[in-house]
Order: sequence, then structure tokens, then C-alpha cells
Amino acid sequence: MEKQFLFEAEGISFSLRRLVEKDLSRCAEVIRESFIGVAEEFGLTPGNCPANTAFMPDGQLKGKFAEGLPMFLALAGDAFAGFFMLEEDRFVEGAQMLKKLAVLPAFRHHGLGKALLEAAAEQARVLGAKKLTIGIIEENTQLKNWYLANGFIHTGTKRFNHLPFTVGYMEKIV
Repeated sequence: MEKQFLFEAEGISFSLRRLVEKDLSRCAEVIRESFIGVAEEFGLTPGNCPANTAFMPDGQLKGKFAEGLPMFLALAGDAFAGFFMLEEDRFVEGAQMLKKLAVLPAFRHHGLGKALLEAAAEQARVLGAKKLTIGIIEENTQLKNWYLANGFIHTGTKRFNHLPFTVGYMEKIV
């Protein structure tokens, strides 16, 4: 995917392009910086939730890149602003799971998250998916309501012994 124009808001032009290998370390920083606020809000630490995205090591993203997972970088001009990746959902037939949708705090409240969500749905369609799925912290009602407002439906929850929160599952027809 070549760099494509997404939109302009408040004088900031946002674009999207497929991630290339040289972007991996910086994208891992973007993801961690985007998720750390939620980790702090819900009391997540490397000790009680080491697999949380806020603490993701660079190598995890590099491994997913090596597997060939589609990853996309949002840019504000030339500055990294956001990220998302897709992975085939092993539990929902014909679905792609949206992973690590991230918007840096400095670029929030300009519509970038919604634009990335729409781009993810389009990429899922390109990959042949009928649905886009996501797992979130169920107790994060602000995020849950945002996904609901953007066309997702809540499909269930699950508790995992290794996580200090409930995972909420959502999906959207694409």
C-alpha cells in the first residue's frame, strides 16, 4: 500500500501507509506510549500484567512483522501518529482481529482513531474478511462506548486467570 491521504483536521494532514521494517522500533514506542495511560488508569504493571500492550517489547512487534501480519502506520505530516495491525481471528470464521489500534496522545480528538478504524475495516475486506473483531478491557467503558458508537456490537466477555481485568469482545460487519 502506498501512502494514502486519510483526512485533514485542524490543519493537520493525516496519511496512512503500510509499515516497513525500519519503522518497527519507533512503532513499538508509539504503541507503548499510546497504551500506557490506560495501563495506569487500570493499575496494570509489568508485574501484574506483563503481556499488556503498554509493556510490549520491540521483539514482539518484529516477530509479528516477520510473520507477515498487515501493519499500518498513521502519519501527521512526517511524524508518527498512530498504528494498527490485523490478524486472522482464530475463533471467528471469516474475521480479521484488529490489534494494537494506537493513537499518540498528542494526536487524539482529531478523528484519527475513527479514520484508522475505517481503514482497518477496509483492509479487512481486502483480506476477504466479513467481520472485524477486537478484544478490549471490558471495564474500560469509555473505549467500549467509542467502539459501540463506531458500529461495533458487544459479543461477550471472558475472564483469564493471568489478567487482572475482564476481556470484552466486539465485532463489526465489514
